[in-house]
Amino acid sequence: QVRLVESGGGLVQAGGSLRLSCAASGRTFSSYAMGWFRQAPGKEQEFVGTISWTGDSTSYADSVKGRFTISRDNAKNTVYLQMNSLKPEDTAVYYCAATQYGLGSTNSYDYHAWGQGTRVTVSS
Repeated sequence: QVRLVESGGGLVQAGGSLRLSCAASGRTFSSYAMGWFRQAPGKEQEFVGTISWTGDSTSYADSVKGRFTISRDNAKNTVYLQMNSLKPEDTAVYYCAATQYGLGSTNSYDYHAWGQGTRVTVSS
């Protein structure tokens, strides 16, 4: 079982940037595709983006496409979410998750391991 720990959240002004990290324990990290999800106050969890186990394929929600970038370093057992041009509507708790679907998935039910989340607040 892989254990995931997110970091890098915080308070940022609109238009700013943050980079979230998700560190994974275990030797099987490189065999998992990874996803990022978020949950804003009073709203349902939503898909942000996903990256394949090789890192060659990524997919994003329309709301973040062109602003957010997912990458991974399998040697460091870490996946990243670079967030640029942040908007107040990006305010949420961000979660990383692991899935055995090699190309990743937009569906949260496909993920079997989750981090505890890191909070991102974007002020206007």
